[in-house]
Amino acid sequence: MNGCTNLYFLSTIACKLSECLSDEELSILAADLVALSDMINAILARQTCAKED
Repeated sequence: MNGCTNLYFLSTIACKLSECLSDEELSILAADLVALSDMINAILARQTCAKED
């Protein structure tokens, strides 16, 4: 059930951010977090491939 705890935590953060940021700021933050997630996934994939070689 650890995943559920993480989802609750992330949901709480999202709600709190929506209370103090404008829609434009939230949109930019969301896009930046998606970009960060994609970059981290790319790094992990490259590290996994490097370990297999």
